[in-house]
This record gives sequence, C-alpha cells and structure tokens, in this order.
Amino acid sequence: MTGLRYVYAVCRPLAAPLQAELTGVAGAPAKLLHHHGLIAVVSDVPERDFAEEPLRAHLEDIDWLAATARGHQQVIDALTAVTTPLPLRLATVFRDDSGVRVMIEEREEVFLRTLDRLQGRVEWGVKVYVEPTGQEGTAGPEAKPASGRDYLRQRRMKARAHEDTWQRAEQFAGRLHSLLSEHADAARLHAPQNSALSRASGQNVLNAAYLVPRAKSEEFVEMVDRTKGEEPGIRVELTGPWAAYSFVEPAASEGTEGTGDAGGAGNTGGTGEGDA
Repeated sequence: MTGLRYVYAVCRPLAAPLQAELTGVAGAPAKLLHHHGLIAVVSDVPERDFAEEPLRAHLEDIDWLAATARGHQQVIDALTAVTTPLPLRLATVFRDDSGVRVMIEEREEVFLRTLDRLQGRVEWGVKVYVEPTGQEGTAGPEAKPASGRDYLRQRRMKARAHEDTWQRAEQFAGRLHSLLSEHADAARLHAPQNSALSRASGQNVLNAAYLVPRAKSEEFVEMVDRTKGEEPGIRVELTGPWAAYSFVEPAASEGTEGTGDAGGAGNTGGTGEGDA
C-alpha cells in the first residue's frame, strides 16, 4: 500500500512527551518529523483515499469527512495539552517527508511569527442562543382566536414579543462580547451558525472566539459561567480550550499547492472552533 504524509500541525520541540499510542486520521499513529528547529506532526495515510482525485470525492462524503475531522482533532487536542500547536487545514497531505520539509522551509518565517504570537495561549469559543421558548409571547397554550381580529391581534403580539426578545439578546451578546474581549488577547466574530446545520436548539446570536493565555483561562471561564442564566430565554455556550484555529494566519494554515505533492485538494478549512 502506497502511503502519503498527512500533516496535522507544526509546533516547536515538545517540552513534554505526546501521549503514548496516539492515533489520528484513518487510525494511523501520529509521528514527529523534525526540521529546521520545528516539528511537523504527521501520519502515514493510504494514497487510495488521500491522493488528489479520491480525496476530492471523499470530501463530498459527510460521514467520511466527519470521521477524518475527528481523527484530526484528536491529534490537535493531544498537542494542545502539551504545547502550542499551529494547526494546518483538514486533509493537508504531501507525497513524502521531503514534501513536508519543503513546506516547512517555505513557510518557516510565518510559522515562527505565528507560534511566537500564539505561545502559551488557547482559544475559547462562546455562543449565545435565543432559546425557542424565549421567542414566545405567552406561556402555555394559546387561546383559539374567536375572530379574524383576534387572530391578527395574536400575530401582532407574537411579532412584538419576538422582536423584543431579539433586541434583548443582541444587546446582551454585545455586552458579553465587549466584556470578554477586554479579558482576551484577541477576539474574532464568526458568522452566526445556521441552526439547521449545527442542530443546536435556538437561534445563534453570537458566535465568537477569544485568544486567552492559559494562565488566565480559569478566570475567563468563570466570567462566562457567571453570565449563564442572566437573561431568561437566552443560552450561553462555552467550548474549549482549543488550539487557536481562529487566530492562525491564512498563509500559515494552508498546505503547499502546485508542487507535485498531494496537497491542495484537501485544504478545506480547520476543524476546531474556527466556526466556533
């Protein structure tokens, strides 16, 4: 079976060992490839699945993509526990170790600059949702309208209650984002998630990521927790700590294209809370 090199991340030499028997994409063990004072964390993956053409086909397969993303994230999470990784995009692959080394040399300056900026920091994701119950104007079952006029009145009340709830949620989300941004080294606002795709209950009002020093993470988490339940009908969700997907320069996270490697086709975006 011909193998390719799947690259998860680039980091500096590890101060602590990576967990034993760590497996990633396709159940392959993660390995460390040292080059120019940096480390690429890689796995051997089969060409039949990760060469350019089969990979393009697989990226249309939601189940395959989800399994690959889980394996990718498993390695990134293990790295985040022992160092500050610079995660590469999902399904970044190269023909062999030589291709990975060329990639490191070509992007060495941006890798080092980004790793310096992210050192000792992790990403936390915060989402604010308007709960379905928070959109209702009345508690309990509605009375059947006695007439067309009653029906229109009920519709107006519903619309007014919905508008009031959204206005309250947007004001709450704005205050929360301002507060958290003051206690983070950087913040990113992502587009609200589509509830039909995310399968989360309620409608997403705030979808943000915050770059926080590890040493201040406990304080940050407590700050978010204190806001939960503050506003009826509004839910606050915290995720993390993640590798800093949202704060990696695009040039640093991309694979190498146009070099004869298998890279390029798989540059589909990060798997962490970059859409957090």
